Amino acid sequence: MTLRFYDSETRTVREFIPLEPGKASIYLCGATVQAAPHIGHLRSGLNFDILRRWLTYRGYQVTFVRNVTDIDDKIIAKSAEAGRPWWAHAAIYEAAFREGYEILGCLPPTIEPRATGHITEMITLMERLIERGHAYAVDGDVYFDVKSWPSYGELSGQKIDAMQPAGDSAGDARKRDPRDFALWKSAKPGEPAWPTPWGDGRPGWHLECSAMAGKYLGPVFDIHGGGLDLIFPHHENEIAQSKAAGDEFARYWMHNGWVTLAGEKMSKSLGNTVLVSEMAKQWRPVELRYYLGAAHYRSAIEYSPEALNEAAVAYGRIERFVLHAIESLGSTDPDVQSRLPDEFAAAMDNDLSVPAALAVLHASLRAGNNALESGDKEETFNRLSEVLSMTEVLGLNPLRWRDENGEAEQLTETVDHLVRLALQQRQAARERKDYAAGDAIRDSLAAAGVLVEDTPAGPRWKLDH
Repeated sequence: MTLRFYDSETRTVREFIPLEPGKASIYLCGATVQAAPHIGHLRSGLNFDILRRWLTYRGYQVTFVRNVTDIDDKIIAKSAEAGRPWWAHAAIYEAAFREGYEILGCLPPTIEPRATGHITEMITLMERLIERGHAYAVDGDVYFDVKSWPSYGELSGQKIDAMQPAGDSAGDARKRDPRDFALWKSAKPGEPAWPTPWGDGRPGWHLECSAMAGKYLGPVFDIHGGGLDLIFPHHENEIAQSKAAGDEFARYWMHNGWVTLAGEKMSKSLGNTVLVSEMAKQWRPVELRYYLGAAHYRSAIEYSPEALNEAAVAYGRIERFVLHAIESLGSTDPDVQSRLPDEFAAAMDNDLSVPAALAVLHASLRAGNNALESGDKEETFNRLSEVLSMTEVLGLNPLRWRDENGEAEQLTETVDHLVRLALQQRQAARERKDYAAGDAIRDSLAAAGVLVEDTPAGPRWKLDH
């Protein structure tokens, strides 16, 4: 089956044919580092992490660029409110975003460029646009002339005559057209500025991404990604300025859906955010990853604690099967070959349909649990191989999450030792028919968050998450 993705520009599902055979290039609009990240911010990074992992599994050498916007109006305003330099403010939240991606198990990008490190490329891009008649300078500001580009609005499907004035420079009477957007903003007192042929100033948001994508991926590349809210004006403006400058730019556009709260897009401006740092105190990072990655990337996710609890339960089933299967097979590090079911691969090839892929995973899980109960070690091994292969592709492999933190693994081993001692005492009490003492031990473990399950193979325990 061929690999297919929904392309936002053509509004069709298209076969993925890379620019270079065996290679895939991705540019993802990353964080504007003005404040701490919420789960809506990080969903995009997680969805495209799954895309990257699937492309890698399919044999592509992936170059993944995820930028950092470290200068814009919001950062300047927020840093002033906080009473710190803009660069210090940006550095604090750049680190917070990076930690958020790491918490969710996202692979680090091939490169993570900052906007302020690419002023030279931005100046060159503006020079090309002015030379071609698509941009103009006014008193140190540089604007893109939207009417000079007949295809403006092709990504969002809007007609230029129905558009509102550009929000980044609304009310500027010096513009040729109210819808012209800022490529460069002239210096203002107290604000950061860099020298250009048109005067000191700083870049507009849209210019930054075109310059960085061109720098690292070239004038044409495979996939440009980002949140659904970026289609207009950000990605619309990227397409216009890049193509007007003579670049083919992105060949596929992929956009992930929002995380909503009470039906509204999660947004700092609306005050309806759920910070990753707070959520990580209530749910394990791998459970957060399962929750954010389980829905189709183009669909909305309605946040609720109940939905997160359901995700934690679903992941717990996977984790328990893997650990019990390894125990049954007598190996702590099973040498399993990749056994990815065809149905799973077909789902992932079909516009990265993770919900359908998870249905295949849980079917293997049920078959594996049946094999465990019947003592069929060969079938247990086969299903374990499948489950580990599928969870590896999705970044959910329980063995990797268990082993990522050495201290956590050591703590797990210590807890396991102590619980087993308690279970030995409980078994001894039951053998001497002191059932009250046995029940008391079990109740004490339950009070400490340890649930005991009696099986034909002996007692097993798990934490009550």
